[in-house]
Amino acid sequence: MRHGIRAFGEADLPACLALFDANCPRFFAPNERAEFVDYLRAHAGEYRLCERDGRVVAAFGVALRGARARLNWIMVDPAVQGSGAGGAMIAATMASARAGGALRIDIAASHLSEPFFARYGARSRGRIADGWGPGMHRVDMELSLD
Repeated sequence: MRHGIRAFGEADLPACLALFDANCPRFFAPNERAEFVDYLRAHAGEYRLCERDGRVVAAFGVALRGARARLNWIMVDPAVQGSGAGGAMIAATMASARAGGALRIDIAASHLSEPFFARYGARSRGRIADGWGPGMHRVDMELSLD
């Protein structure tokens, strides 16, 4: 099934919060919800949504910073995991990063999402125990575009 990627708009906040809530506490610590809202308010222009059949099923942010891009606040509706939404996000991120001149994409993942990013070639650069909250370990990863 095909997934469409589009820019985030203010009216999409409830859909994004629903995605966050659907992934909490498995992939996000509850204390991160307020940080997510702050991120959306400050970086709305960097955030993208992945839709299927007119419904938001995934979301992610891509910040371009010269030779490096950063993938932020990546989430997929658990009901559609395995449907290709994650792959669509990674493809869109890589295309955006390349178009912006980036050679690498930095990803701040959790120990739970690390295997997903590793499937696309991302490599771990470091870990912080409980970095996202109790029991939610941060894994800093890098995806090379060359």
